[in-house]
Amino acid sequence: MKENSERATLDPVALTRELCTIESTTYHEGPVGDFLAEFLAGRGWRVEKSPVAQPAESGIAEPRWNVYAGPADGKPDLVFSTHMDTVPPYIPFTEDAECMYGRGVSDAKGIIAAQAAAAEALRAAGFRVGLLFVSGEERDSAGAKAANLAPKGSRFLINGEPTDNRLAIASKGALRVCLKARGKMAHSAYPELGESAVHKLVQVLDRLLKIDLPVTDDVGPSTLNIGQIQGGHAPNVIADKAEAQVLVRLVGDSAPIRAAILDAAAGLAEVDFTLEIPFVRLRAVEGLPTMVAKFTTDVPQLSNWGEPLLLGPGSIHVAHTPQEKLAKKELLAAVELYAQVAKRLLS
Repeated sequence: MKENSERATLDPVALTRELCTIESTTYHEGPVGDFLAEFLAGRGWRVEKSPVAQPAESGIAEPRWNVYAGPADGKPDLVFSTHMDTVPPYIPFTEDAECMYGRGVSDAKGIIAAQAAAAEALRAAGFRVGLLFVSGEERDSAGAKAANLAPKGSRFLINGEPTDNRLAIASKGALRVCLKARGKMAHSAYPELGESAVHKLVQVLDRLLKIDLPVTDDVGPSTLNIGQIQGGHAPNVIADKAEAQVLVRLVGDSAPIRAAILDAAAGLAEVDFTLEIPFVRLRAVEGLPTMVAKFTTDVPQLSNWGEPLLLGPGSIHVAHTPQEKLAKKELLAAVELYAQVAKRLLS
């Protein structure tokens, strides 16, 4: 009884502190996965550490993992999940009496700690729960895709992202597009001898900004961002190539937006749809505050892990910024909230 009591009082602030001292920007998740696997095994969980392949484009040979921790025997009824990777650059951990600061405190290492603490409290109360921490969410959901091939039979999945401790009723999808224009190089004093790829691309992008994007009443509008543009060689050279990266946040079917993009680029640029994460609607729980996640998550890639919910401490508005922070009070509240939601789902 003493051992179970000690395990049920995992300190989520202390665990967040430890996790945030381990750099784990995407493609470098190996060490934090090793730490979590050893930490959870030491607290009596049955732990599995599964390799996640590095993409060729990363140029990195370091191992990285998904970490699953579950009951010693049988399947879990509910699994908590979030991601171990963070966006660059690494920001060292600091804290004061009220808040923690640094890369990952809200997205998503504080969430890892809150979920682990909630899972231990639930386990001590006799519930069958598990934990799934994945690699690669910030880039391509590689870890979630790998995990979806080996589900554990859970009925529910509570995925963690910064939602200010509110349940998300929907999560926007994402459509990533690469546009490439080709031209003919020439001296800029004689433009008639060349064909500017940059000029073509500018026309396409102007058309994209004029697309009438869909709106879903209880979720909001789709949005389009031209995130990167590159091309040409010098101001006095007609550009023979140009490229842009565009991201559309989806609130429904991507088909009409795909058609509009292809129409805008027709005759001017090649279109490559490099990534799509679908828009999803999510379960709410009566009496608990809700929100709409305007960002994407691993939820669509974990479809075999049970009915999904999306919930976590921290604000998405400071995630991915130099000001990333998480209030300790909010982290502790998340532990209680995770446990409350799990009990209501499993009762």
